[in-house]
Amino acid sequence: MSATPPLSDNSSYEQACDQAIAMCDGNLRSTIKALIMANEYLEIELEELQAAIAAGCVPAKRASSNAA
Repeated sequence: MSATPPLSDNSSYEQACDQAIAMCDGNLRSTIKALIMANEYLEIELEELQAAIAAGCVPAKRASSNAA
């Protein structure tokens, strides 16, 4: 899991904004729409994971890359 940069370090946020805008060919409206859609997807994913946890479902452990 990656650490969140301190709020005082805006350079990573600025870079992320520039990348998002560039991916939408400089169209700010499209950028905002894409970010809203991504956020909605993540909210749904979170709700599904919370429901699975509440139902007692436990994800299978992934095999370690160091396993022999």
